[in-house]
Amino acid sequence: MKMSRFILSSVLLVTLGAGALFAEGRGEKGSAASRPISWWALSGGGGADDIREAFRREVIAEFEAANPGVKIDLVMLDNESFKQKVQVAIQAGNPPDIFHSWGGGVMVEYAEAGMLRDITNVVKNDLSKTVGLGALGVYGNAGKYYGAPYDMGAVGLWYNTKIFADLGLDFPKTFDELLAIIPVIKNAGITPIALGAGDRWPAHFWWVYLAMRMGGKEAFDRAYDGRGSFKDPTFVEAGRLLNKLRDTQPFQTGFIGATYDDQGALMGNGRAAMELMGQWAPATQEANSVSGKGIGSDLKWAPFPAVAGGKGALTDVMGGGNGYVLGKDASDKAVEFFKFFMQRRFNERLVEVEGIIPVVKGAEAAIASNANQVAIVEAISKAQYYQLYYDQFLPPAVGEAVKDAVAGLLAGKLTPEQCAADIDASWQRERK
Repeated sequence: MKMSRFILSSVLLVTLGAGALFAEGRGEKGSAASRPISWWALSGGGGADDIREAFRREVIAEFEAANPGVKIDLVMLDNESFKQKVQVAIQAGNPPDIFHSWGGGVMVEYAEAGMLRDITNVVKNDLSKTVGLGALGVYGNAGKYYGAPYDMGAVGLWYNTKIFADLGLDFPKTFDELLAIIPVIKNAGITPIALGAGDRWPAHFWWVYLAMRMGGKEAFDRAYDGRGSFKDPTFVEAGRLLNKLRDTQPFQTGFIGATYDDQGALMGNGRAAMELMGQWAPATQEANSVSGKGIGSDLKWAPFPAVAGGKGALTDVMGGGNGYVLGKDASDKAVEFFKFFMQRRFNERLVEVEGIIPVVKGAEAAIASNANQVAIVEAISKAQYYQLYYDQFLPPAVGEAVKDAVAGLLAGKLTPEQCAADIDASWQRERK
C-alpha cells in the first residue's frame, strides 16, 4: 500500500526540516534519555476518564519510583480528539513516545513513514513469551513489530435481557428477525437501538458488519487489492440494508448528533434495548449511568445477526485490539516502561478498570466469572475471518471517508450507491 498524502507530507517535512530525526540507532542518544516520556492514552467517556487515568497514574508512579530521574507525561484523549492530535503530530514529524494504536493499516503507514520505533527484538525476546503471536501480529508488518496490544476483542450486539424477557422476545439471530422486533420494542416506549452517530465511528460499525455478512472476507479482499472495489454490490447492499434498518426508526431521537457517551448512557440507564459496540461497552455504560453501575447482569453480548443470502459466516468477527506503539524517538527507558505496563498484574487490573479482554498469559483468569467476556473470547477463537475496524485497518483518509459516508447515509444525505462510491473514491486515491 502506498502512503497517503498526509503521510507523504510528513515525510517531506521531516526530510526538509529535520532529516536527522531519521538517523539509525535511536534509543538513549541526544536528549531522549533526559526529556519526559510522552504517553498518549485513550479516555473512555464520562466517568470512565477518571478511572482510566487514575489507573495509569498508579502505573507511572510505581515506575518513576523505581527509576529515579525518569518522568512520564500522561495525556488522556477521547477517540476523535486523539485521532486528530496524533495525525498532526505525525505530520510534524514529532510523534509521542508511547501512543494508543489499533494496529493495522494506520500503524503500517506510520511505520512506513519512519514515525515508529522498531521494537522487533523486544517483541520476539520478551513480549512473545507472554502475549500470543496472533495478537502481536496486529502490531507488526513485514516481519517487524512496533508495539503490542493489551486487549483483543469483538464488536457485537449488547442487549438488555430484562427488556427482551419482559416483552417475550428472543434475541434475533438474523437481520430480518432484528427488523421484526423493532416495532415491538418501540411500542413499549423503549428505544430499540442506542446510537451515537455524532461521533461517526459507532455508526460505521453497522455498515461494516452488514458488508461482512453480505460478502464475507472475499468481498473486502477484492476491494482492497484492486480485483474489485468498494462500489461492488456487497457494499451497496450493505447501505440498502442499513437504510432498511433506519427506516424502522430504531434509534433514539437526535441520534445523528448524539455522542458515544449518549449511546452508553441510554444502555446504562436501561432506556435502550440494544447497542452495537466493542468489548469496552459495559465500562462505558456504567460510567455514563446514573447509578454508576449500568444494568449489571441484565446485559448480554451476542454476535451480529446473519443476513439472508449473504456469503459471510455468523462466526465472522469485526473487532480489534487496544494497544500502544512507540514513536520514532522513544528512548530505551520508554521501551522499558512499555514492557513494565505489559505485565500480567496490570493486564488483570485493566479487566476491572476498562472491561478489556486480556492478552497477557495468565491474565485470562480475571475474566473467568464474566460470561460476556468469555463469550467474546470464544467468538474470537471461532472466527475464520477477523476484520479490524475499517476506520483503523484502512488508511486514515479512507477511514474518515467511511465514517463520513455512513453518517451521510444515515442522515439521508447519501444513497447507498453514493455512500459506496464516496468510500471507493477515497480508497482509489490512496491506492494511486
